[in-house]
Amino acid sequence: MKPTQTLIRLVVIAGLALAPASYAETQSTSEKIQAALDHERRSEQEIARDKNRKPLETLNFFRLQDDMTVLEIMPGGGWYTNILGPVLAENGRLILAIGAERTGERIKDQPGFESTTVIPFDRSNFSRAPGNRMMDLPEFSLGLTKVDLALTFRNLHNFTPEGRRSINKAVFDSLKKGGYYGVIDHTRRHMQEHSSEVWRRLDPVLAIQEIQAIGFELVDHSNLHYRPDDELRYEVGRKSVTGNTDRFTLLFVKP
Repeated sequence: MKPTQTLIRLVVIAGLALAPASYAETQSTSEKIQAALDHERRSEQEIARDKNRKPLETLNFFRLQDDMTVLEIMPGGGWYTNILGPVLAENGRLILAIGAERTGERIKDQPGFESTTVIPFDRSNFSRAPGNRMMDLPEFSLGLTKVDLALTFRNLHNFTPEGRRSINKAVFDSLKKGGYYGVIDHTRRHMQEHSSEVWRRLDPVLAIQEIQAIGFELVDHSNLHYRPDDELRYEVGRKSVTGNTDRFTLLFVKP
């Protein structure tokens, strides 16, 4: 066998030897996600949303691994926190930030959240102009630099362009080089004018432009939460829309 052929053969063999380990790692994380989904800690109301939110597929799309340091921005009621915390408890770390105190208090000392921490955030940073439902937020720092993955689920639409910039900049500064930023939000038609009916929606083209302007690169998008029967005309809380809003799902990387 020629030396070049021998070298190629060794490279192929090495690649095959590494492949099962990588695959097993992905499967291990997926299994942990599924175990968290099946755990009794989750309420019936939480479980009822699984079909619509597709958490296993979503977190796999966002490249979640169980040894990551993950930052969840504005966890709300903690729907995703109840999944992420247990997945990361053994090998990773979950950090909750911005309006996370209530969720942090709820899971404090609970099994499955041993590696979950909360960054205190002064709510006086939030401001809202008279007659404007959207919140503003000045530039701030979370004091982090080595985060592997940051996630925000249906939150950016609540903020003004300046507020969104502050959040995206804080996330960018918190991530390590090569770290990911996963974003899901309710879809607004491209260049649709702001109104009371669509204020809790966000133009995905605008979102991409704003996040890229911070320095991120767009890695991928997913149709996991595409809903063709959402006409993108109505407030997301309307009975005809709620639970079935079209949402864009984007993944960025810090180069």
